[in-house]
Amino acid sequence: MCHIYCLFLMAKDKIAYVCSHCGQESAKWIGKCPSCGQWNTFKEIRIASDTGSMAARSAATSVRRSPLHKNRPLPLSEIAAHDEPRIDTHDGELNRVLGGGLVPGSIILLGGEPGIGKSTLTLQTLLNMPERRILYVSGEESAHQLKMRAQRLASASSGASAPADFPPSLLILTETSLEAIFDHIKEVKPELVVIDSIQTISTEDVESSPGSVTQVRECASALLRFAKSSGVPVILIGHINKEGTLAGPKILEHIVDTVIQFEGDQHYVYRILRSIKNRFGSTSELGIYEMQQTGLRQVSNPSELLLTRDHDGLSGIAISSAIEGMRPFLVETQALVSTAAYGTPQRSATGFDQRRLNMLLAVLEKRVGFKLIQKDVFINIAGGLRVTDLATDLSVIAAVLSSNVDTPIESGWCMAGEVGLSGEVRPVSRIEQRISEAQKLGFHHIIIPRYNLSGLNTSRFQIELHPVRKVEEALRALFG
Repeated sequence: MCHIYCLFLMAKDKIAYVCSHCGQESAKWIGKCPSCGQWNTFKEIRIASDTGSMAARSAATSVRRSPLHKNRPLPLSEIAAHDEPRIDTHDGELNRVLGGGLVPGSIILLGGEPGIGKSTLTLQTLLNMPERRILYVSGEESAHQLKMRAQRLASASSGASAPADFPPSLLILTETSLEAIFDHIKEVKPELVVIDSIQTISTEDVESSPGSVTQVRECASALLRFAKSSGVPVILIGHINKEGTLAGPKILEHIVDTVIQFEGDQHYVYRILRSIKNRFGSTSELGIYEMQQTGLRQVSNPSELLLTRDHDGLSGIAISSAIEGMRPFLVETQALVSTAAYGTPQRSATGFDQRRLNMLLAVLEKRVGFKLIQKDVFINIAGGLRVTDLATDLSVIAAVLSSNVDTPIESGWCMAGEVGLSGEVRPVSRIEQRISEAQKLGFHHIIIPRYNLSGLNTSRFQIELHPVRKVEEALRALFG
């Protein structure tokens, strides 16, 4: 009788519904999410018994006893303020995005489109950390495939064709069962765990296929408990859906400490590592890599690589001094304006916000007087980059006008300025770094907002500054 009662309790698992778009929970299914307003996004999840957390605690206990078990309420004045110790990844770009390195006990989610280079970046970084005992769990590739990739990366870094000596501290495990992974963690006692990918891992406590909302949520929660109780950092590699967001429930992004996204166009060689969420650092940092046949190469000075020097005499090209994170670099904005072949003119932007392009075209027509309503406008940020800095507004308008009148902008000119709805050029942040970057790359003229001149020491710059207050003044300085 007791056995039947226990089976009855096991069958009475809790059922909940979670919005796959924003993570909102509900006790029953709802057609429209009350939080984000999306339709048909609620998915049923089964909350099983807490055996996954028991396995996580068991693995954490065998790895390291955490002092968090003796927590007690403390006054804020008694809490010691000190920086978290960081684990060096020996990758300057990755360290910058993470805020200085890996934090012990943190859980990091690395997302990106298929084939963009997530596994290559991760394996390349792990090969450069021979002093750490690392467990690399792969649910997508076999051990033979990982060995072939590691040989290619190691031979590229050493420049030799001889077999590479891999660090014995890097252990490869091909497994998709969460319980089996925790068993191996208890034996190996690693200092870093990598899961590639979280969508392929499943737990026996949930009766659904790997990659479902329930599986991803339960596996990520168990790995979070392991990371926090053991102090071992965990890196999760995730997929991107067709909308460009991380696959799985939105709560996955709330669970982890850091969300970094690896993005770029597969037709270009540049890859951007962008921080979306970071509890231990800034979210405005980004790292730039160049995809080569032998792996990913860090780009320490992106300005020289993103600028093409052979555009003299070509219209529709303007150079902007942009800042992403703490790093200034110059980007090339390309524009093409042509007569609309059909009744409705096209507006297309690659690497630039489409809605902001429409706003800038409206400003150009209303405030400057150029009629573009019957013309197609195409904008492209060279190099396959996606720029979010508002200081590129001025270069977009200049490139559009240059293509419209078929008049090239003289070489040696660059600009930085945000454009407002009334046609004014608004001030931008960190103008000194933008000017210094343009001067370092040999530019002779830079257009800046007039409001940025206050408090600016212009005597230390050899580049000629052209302060403007309106868009008309900037266009007059460029085209006369």
